[in-house]
Amino acid sequence: MKESKCIIWDLDNTIWDGVLLEDKNVKLKDNISEIIKEIDKRGILQSIASKNNHEDAIKKLEEFGLDQYFLYPEINWNAKSLSVKNIKENINIGFDTLIFIDDQPFERDEVNSELETVECIDALEYKTLLENPRLNPKFITSDSEKRRKMYMDDIKRKVEEEEYQGPEESFLKTLDMVFKIKPAGSEDLKRALELTERTHQLNSTGVTFSYEELDEFRTSDTHRLYVCELTDKYGSYGKIGLALVELQENVNHMKLLLMSCRVMSRGVGSLLLYHIMNETKQDGKTLTADFLRTDRNKIMYVTYKFANFKEIERSDDGHIVFENDLTFIPPNPEYIKMEL
Repeated sequence: MKESKCIIWDLDNTIWDGVLLEDKNVKLKDNISEIIKEIDKRGILQSIASKNNHEDAIKKLEEFGLDQYFLYPEINWNAKSLSVKNIKENINIGFDTLIFIDDQPFERDEVNSELETVECIDALEYKTLLENPRLNPKFITSDSEKRRKMYMDDIKRKVEEEEYQGPEESFLKTLDMVFKIKPAGSEDLKRALELTERTHQLNSTGVTFSYEELDEFRTSDTHRLYVCELTDKYGSYGKIGLALVELQENVNHMKLLLMSCRVMSRGVGSLLLYHIMNETKQDGKTLTADFLRTDRNKIMYVTYKFANFKEIERSDDGHIVFENDLTFIPPNPEYIKMEL
């Protein structure tokens, strides 16, 4: 099973003992605070799906000092499956990366019947959560430890965007975005590995590499391994893109291109691709690229087509080879500053 990206907790008899509507003095379950904080350190997001009075529940979480650990909490009287769907859509991850924890068999069954790829866990098992292999990433990177903060910064951006009166491009100018591209260093390899395993929508091939393979590419004379980062006035989105290019005699061949879906709405999804196109043109070569069609990466296919890539090979297994003669390279948006 895939590593989990988010745990969704119930509250009553799950995070605390008792039912808040019946007893305002509910107590946290033993060691639950430490477990929540450790999960957060591992870069796994957390949220809440609870049938409760929203104001009372948030106030109680604030009393316990835990309110800041939960993104997009769904505290209402809706079906739990609807709450889980809303959380999934807000965070923009797959259902198969979610874990739902609830003390009630009925609620777990309801979620499972509607969302069969969501793993449902009995709240009685909470003490063994940290041993769950889906909650033990191979590496914990600096981006992992900051993941919740990056999502909280994004909530602020969305609020400002919703309140902004005017064209989208004018709003994007107000963010003071800087897009940084650099060759991957040894300190970037853990995050590079994490990106290949976590990124699916804006991923050209879905291929994953080992830490050792990425390190070989990083130091190879016949490869270029790029990482990129996006920052704005709210802070950093973290390392959000990765590309691997193989240098051949007359061709630069892109073996991998991916970008975190978190920056999809910022108009930066193609900037790393354009940079590689420009470098290849300076090398006096043609650019080719591997693409493997999956059920989730249609956007990446469209990205290549908009950048004037043409299909030159297609196999029955969905593997495509694109080619670009680089006669036209789209310009970068004016609202983004580039740092190379």
